[in-house]
Amino acid sequence: MSATILIVEDEHAVARGIQYALQQEGYTVALAKSGEEGLEAAVGQAPDLVVLDVRLPGIDGFEMLRRLRAAGSKAPVLMLTARDDEVDKVIGLELGADDYMTKPFGLRELLSRVKALLRRAYGDLADAQGGRVIRHRDLVIDLERRRVQRGAKRIGLTPTEFEILRHLASRPGRVYTRGELLELLRDYEALDQDEKTINVHVSHLRDKIEDDPARPVFVQTIRGVGYAFAER
Repeated sequence: MSATILIVEDEHAVARGIQYALQQEGYTVALAKSGEEGLEAAVGQAPDLVVLDVRLPGIDGFEMLRRLRAAGSKAPVLMLTARDDEVDKVIGLELGADDYMTKPFGLRELLSRVKALLRRAYGDLADAQGGRVIRHRDLVIDLERRRVQRGAKRIGLTPTEFEILRHLASRPGRVYTRGELLELLRDYEALDQDEKTINVHVSHLRDKIEDDPARPVFVQTIRGVGYAFAER
């Protein structure tokens, strides 16, 4: 399965040039023309890598990057700028960028940077025996990339939804009370103290990963107790 790369760039010619070069290398590529559009795509589609221009209409690349990291995304980010400005570079790296290129740049160099970032971030995916990937039927949970997929379809989860799924799926058949899940998530995200909050997040999670949320196959309700992930 090829890596998915999101390009956030408002200059049409630049975006299409990068898109063509990446697609020639076998990558799956998505495009966004503004910071808002890029943020929505990055959070919802969970790409493997983001190529992000600094100067964008609406929120700029720095603000998009800040919000992306605040949302829990760990995808590597390669930032682009039209100016060889040391301040821009420092700001981008401090906000969580992984690499930086100044326009104009050669596509061959960009491809080399992309490949290096993907190798550094992911390496070779281990199988489920290594604990980095959990598989159940056609559901694949990549723990290190924080990526969830059913068949060929990528599923975008919020950080909280992913953490709930990770905890449940890591111990199939183990029943977690709502209070236990709330406690496990408390250090990860400041959730409401009400245990009903967990019900809402589980409901949203099921809407995304189950064929029929009313008859869940993966995340099961244990009446009067809590939730459990289906045993293999």
